[in-house]
Amino acid sequence: MSDPTPSLTPLTASSEEDVSLRRSGAVARMLRMPVATLRVWERRYALTPPRWSAGGQRLYSADDVRRLALIKQLTELGHAIGSLAPLDMAQLEAVAATHVGAMSVATRKEHGPRGQSSSQRPWRVAVIGAALGARLERPSLRRRLGRSVEWIGPFDSMAQAGEAVHRDDVDALLIHQPHLHAGWLAEQEAAAPKLMGTPMAVLYVFAADAVCESLAAVGTTLLREPQPDVVIGQWLRQFALETGEEPEVTAEAEIATPAPRSSRRWDDASLVAFANRSSTVACECPRHVAELLMQLSHFETYSAKCENRGPADAALHAYLKQTAAEARARFEDALERVAQHEGWPLPAPAAGPLESGGGPSPSPSTSSSSSLLPGSSVFAPIR
Repeated sequence: MSDPTPSLTPLTASSEEDVSLRRSGAVARMLRMPVATLRVWERRYALTPPRWSAGGQRLYSADDVRRLALIKQLTELGHAIGSLAPLDMAQLEAVAATHVGAMSVATRKEHGPRGQSSSQRPWRVAVIGAALGARLERPSLRRRLGRSVEWIGPFDSMAQAGEAVHRDDVDALLIHQPHLHAGWLAEQEAAAPKLMGTPMAVLYVFAADAVCESLAAVGTTLLREPQPDVVIGQWLRQFALETGEEPEVTAEAEIATPAPRSSRRWDDASLVAFANRSSTVACECPRHVAELLMQLSHFETYSAKCENRGPADAALHAYLKQTAAEARARFEDALERVAQHEGWPLPAPAAGPLESGGGPSPSPSTSSSSSLLPGSSVFAPIR
């Protein structure tokens, strides 16, 4: 049997080779992604060398599948597919390894000095749309970004932007487009081909679901209008995290997004005792807050101890642990708010540092795994 290693030119596989290669539908199922998305990726980015069956079906080797799987994992971690497409397998693995290292450093610095920046220059964004350009100058919105930013433009159209800047001049494109239609992206590519591959975010008003799905499939970040400045700022802040360097941390950003605490404030027994108090509110929100806090704490530990098949898996679990830690910290603040509202003392703090999601073993009455599920009997009904 001939070597199935992909070549740089389109090949037609023999019937014998068809046995060892996989068609796009099978590959899409393996990767747990729509086959339409896989085809869009290939059409726009040529992620794998083309290989065809005698009947005209696209075929993939085992190496192709491994490459696509790693690219999919990295896009789910926030990397733009346009930046991943030119990389070979070794470079992709290096990106995954760097992601793991970055997450580890972030975890170690949870209680480190704040206000220090790893970004040495402003985030450079080309803006298409005069109305959006004016809005972006509002100080309240700019502060939400938590980093310095250089707006380039605004330009009236993608064609005008393409004449004024090159891909290396900007980190991202921010476009205001009230109406999105099926051929919109192709029109932008034709108008400014030298800007294609630049991470793109689109603020729109009207669009069919199918159009939004096709844009999202190729890595376009979308937000529907109308939105207040706070939402626009948060959206752009997340977009900056996904497309640029680590953002600067400003004083206002610290208030808006507190760093997660390194360990739990309260163990399970303290949370159960807190939830069993009689509440003045006509619902079970205090109990649910305690339940959710326990779930988040345990998931935080679980995600940190999951098995990893490689750097991409480790990066994903580091991201999940960090996200759970941030959510746990917020729910600890929420529980404190409940205590203030009810006039209750806070639960007794743990005697010593608790591993996130850890804590002393609960008593037999609280040890069932069902205690973490809605409707469980661990927390007494709130009267």
